[in-house]
Amino acid sequence: MSLILNQPPKLCLRKPVLVRCSPLHHSNGFSSASLPQSQTLPLTIFCADPCRPHLVRAMVRRGGDMDALDYEMPSDFMEVTKMIGTSNGWITSLVDGIVQIREHPGKNPKQVRTIFLPPHVTLPLCQAQMATNVAMSSSSPLKEECAVAVKFLGPQLSICKPAQSNADREWINIRISNPCFFSSPVMYSEKEDMFRIVGSGGHLVGSWDLGKHKYTPKIQRIQFQNLPELSKAKRELLYSSNTSEHLVESRTTGETFMVKWYKRTAKTIYGIERMETKALMVFKIDEQGNAVYTQDIGDLCIFLTRSESFCLPASSVRHMRPNRVKLIDVDEITIIDLAAQKWN
Repeated sequence: MSLILNQPPKLCLRKPVLVRCSPLHHSNGFSSASLPQSQTLPLTIFCADPCRPHLVRAMVRRGGDMDALDYEMPSDFMEVTKMIGTSNGWITSLVDGIVQIREHPGKNPKQVRTIFLPPHVTLPLCQAQMATNVAMSSSSPLKEECAVAVKFLGPQLSICKPAQSNADREWINIRISNPCFFSSPVMYSEKEDMFRIVGSGGHLVGSWDLGKHKYTPKIQRIQFQNLPELSKAKRELLYSSNTSEHLVESRTTGETFMVKWYKRTAKTIYGIERMETKALMVFKIDEQGNAVYTQDIGDLCIFLTRSESFCLPASSVRHMRPNRVKLIDVDEITIIDLAAQKWN
């Protein structure tokens, strides 16, 4: 089992994908709200895989769930739009070194607001062309204390407050020293009031804010417990899979989960390799870093993407049953019943 938990993910060194983040409520330099904000489905989610450029998927909020658009996205969508992520209905693009945050068109495409952030600076021995993802700490970048974090592939993490005056608006550029965080996405934690990154393998979680932990992250060491007994065939299957780790929080219960997502190449269609999910492992993480494997997350459901994920009461999502994980990727949209998974 230690091999399964420690295996490195198989990397694609190009500009990755997608989308979605949450608000906050403490006082580490981000949000001024004093109470947790309600969490709802995002207006839109774009899924793209630059390693397989013909695969693009768009999801929209419709009737209380996330549904795929009826038409196919153009294969050059990400290249044309320069999009590096979406969060809370705002689309983030990187154009000629300038990060632009544009409101999702919605019903009034002629009234779309666009925010231009200051020119971006690339730190020494870093790159700022290929982004892993974007996370936003509030429902709108127009809110005074909202912070936007861009995680670039490699050591650089950049944070900016879009609503500050032009004189005060600047990028806080952080060079991450531990390489286990280089290929991982950033997420915003409302409970911690910090931007968090889970390291490759899931054994470390780093947290950054604009205060004490601006340049020196708060590190949480993770100890996996209650691991399932695996058959030899299942162990070999998971070990040979592409593995990624994702942090997700429930605002209604205050719980934090880590999801290990195992995928393998399933078939090749028109010369493009397609991948499918082979298994999920969900761990509940406490403040001491104990990550206890569970097949029961109660009345919650999790939406899992390659960049950022979110957790909602199942009753708030149409057709979604409790204790399920909905996977949204360019290859598949599927729902996993955690209780039904077999390991031997």
